[in-house]
Amino acid sequence: MSNDMKRCVFFDRDGIVNVRVVDGYVESWDGFDLLPEFPEVLRKVSAMGYVAVVITNQRGVARGIMSREAVDEIHTNLNALLERDHGVRLLDVMVCPHEKDSCRCRKPQPTMLIDAATKHGIDLVASWMIGDTESDVEAGRRAGCRTILVSAEPGETVATVRVGSLAELVDRIEDLLAG
Repeated sequence: MSNDMKRCVFFDRDGIVNVRVVDGYVESWDGFDLLPEFPEVLRKVSAMGYVAVVITNQRGVARGIMSREAVDEIHTNLNALLERDHGVRLLDVMVCPHEKDSCRCRKPQPTMLIDAATKHGIDLVASWMIGDTESDVEAGRRAGCRTILVSAEPGETVATVRVGSLAELVDRIEDLLAG
């Protein structure tokens, strides 16, 4: 890794940063419910010298359920909340607003991670992707990152590491990133 390249932890949004809406979408800031473990994970990641970028598929935009402006407002408010209440912030949020099979940026494709790396000088090999689905893990793997799956569900995974919950991630994140 060259000295000017950044190490990054990429985070999936729904299910990692905020509560996932079952069979639906977070359509506005009023419906956004920050998971209490996320700011602590972000604080630890930042203290270790990593920048943080959220990578999120938001198909509800393509379906007309919410506007791109509403999604951008959620992310603006999220960063303001993280900074004001927790003293941390995200470097960026990358969004795929497209329908399935209609673009090259939707996870599990690695395009959003690669675009963030190009935009911000991120070394993907020195970076991690954390998500709660195999699609998240696959996007990180395809981009060259190490990966963490946050899931208590049994089954095969291509993730570098699996943790059973966000609480376990809070406890283990420093050792995982250092190891």
